[in-house]
Amino acid sequence: MKYGSVCSGVEAATVAWHPLGWEPQWFSEIEKFPSAVLQHHYPGTPNLGDMTKFKEWPSDRSIDLLVGGTPCQSFSVAGLRKGLDDPRGNLMLTYLAIAAQYKPRWLVWENVPGVLSSNRGRDFGTFLGALGQLGYGFAYRVLDAQYFGVAQRRRRVFVVGYLGDWRRAAAVLFERESMSGHPAPSREAREEVAKCLTSRVGSAYDAQTEQFVTEQQKVNAITASYGMGGVDYETKPLVFGHTVRRLTPTECERLQGFPDDYTRIPYRNKSAEDCPDSPRYKAMGNSMAVPVMRWIGGRIQQVEDMA
Repeated sequence: MKYGSVCSGVEAATVAWHPLGWEPQWFSEIEKFPSAVLQHHYPGTPNLGDMTKFKEWPSDRSIDLLVGGTPCQSFSVAGLRKGLDDPRGNLMLTYLAIAAQYKPRWLVWENVPGVLSSNRGRDFGTFLGALGQLGYGFAYRVLDAQYFGVAQRRRRVFVVGYLGDWRRAAAVLFERESMSGHPAPSREAREEVAKCLTSRVGSAYDAQTEQFVTEQQKVNAITASYGMGGVDYETKPLVFGHTVRRLTPTECERLQGFPDDYTRIPYRNKSAEDCPDSPRYKAMGNSMAVPVMRWIGGRIQQVEDMA
């Protein structure tokens, strides 16, 4: 499976899909720090930069899948009046235009749940309608990262498209039981050791209250605030009894399912040991959750194997 990635960030998709043997053909990222992370980890994969200049991209790099999570702040249907040949409207339209240019058989698109109600649902409906015009059957579902093995609540909308067949897209996002009318397994409250926290601090995650708690007298330890850019890791403190501290960048990486120190790289003439924290926090806040992307990739591979 060969794929192209837009709005790549620090590539949660590639971290998730590498065990599947999938190969990225190109990235598209313009922010300086995420681009430096991509160059550090994947020097052999070109970063094509600004996705609005996709018509200048090489046409000899065919892809089987296009993945991306375009910003939703500027959703507008006005651009569609000129068709998908005019990507200037916003990056949602650009994503569709890239799909039209490369014609991959699979699409994976991610966004915040607010996209479902943007412009009373018309924007999302326009996006889905455009997918249909391009020949893609599709399915969409809201997935929460807390049910995929990370200790944070992070709900995101995922759209999966397949060229010419909605049933394959649906088979990726929906288990057979849920499609047959059987209820999904209950999500019972439980306590687990939170991998995002250092082993020196005894802690657990209470799924019922959606908070970290210490294992001794069990006081509230952390809650996460959510904005358009993701979780506000940098400004939300950890509270352990009478001790207050912030999440470390490594703990934020663990919250998103990345390997430790994945974003700790040489940057701006500084060594990896002196890599600044601020861009690392921002990169994690804007990223997709690796375990969710790994699940989606695994489901796509299952469908491919059955074809």
